[in-house]
Amino acid sequence: MNALVQQAAEEAQNPLIPEIPELVIGLIAFAIVFFFLAKKFLPTINKVLEERREAIEGGIEKAEAAQTEAQSVLEQYKAQLAEARHEAARLRQEAQEQGAVLIAEMRAEGQRQREEIVAAGHAQIEADRKAAASALRQDVGKLATDLAGKLVGESLEDHARQSRVIDRFLDQLEEKAEATR
Repeated sequence: MNALVQQAAEEAQNPLIPEIPELVIGLIAFAIVFFFLAKKFLPTINKVLEERREAIEGGIEKAEAAQTEAQSVLEQYKAQLAEARHEAARLRQEAQEQGAVLIAEMRAEGQRQREEIVAAGHAQIEADRKAAASALRQDVGKLATDLAGKLVGESLEDHARQSRVIDRFLDQLEEKAEATR
C-alpha cells in the first residue's frame, strides 16, 4: 500500500506547476538575466532607437527645408520670368514706336525730296519754255524781217528798228492768244 500512497501522492502534484526549489532558482536566474538586460542591452537599444528617430526627424526636417528652398527658388524663377516677359514687351513696344517714327521720318523725307524734284522740274520747264520762247522770237523776228524786206523791196537791216517791230508784232500775237482763251 505504501507504493499506492506514494503513487497517489505523485499523481496529486500538477505537472504544470514546478516544484518550489526549481521555481526559486528560475526566478533568481530570470532576475539576473533581466537585470543584465536592463543595465547593459536596454540602454544600448534605446540609444540606437533614439539615434534612428533623430535621423528620421532630421531627414524630414532637411526634406522640408529643401522643399521650402525649392519653393523660394521657384518663386524667384517665376518673378524673373515675369520680369523678362515685361522687359520683352517693353522692348517690343519701343521697337514698334521707333519703327513708326522712322517710317514717318522716311515718308516726310520722301515727300520733301519729291516736292524738291517737282519744283526743280517746274523750274526747268519754265526755263526751257522761256528759252524756247526767246529762240522762237528771234527766229520769227528774223523770218518776219526777211519776209518784210522782200515785200517792201528794201533791206530792214537796222537792228534796233527790227527788234522794236518784231517785239510789237509778237506782243500783239500774245495778246490775241490770251484773249481767245
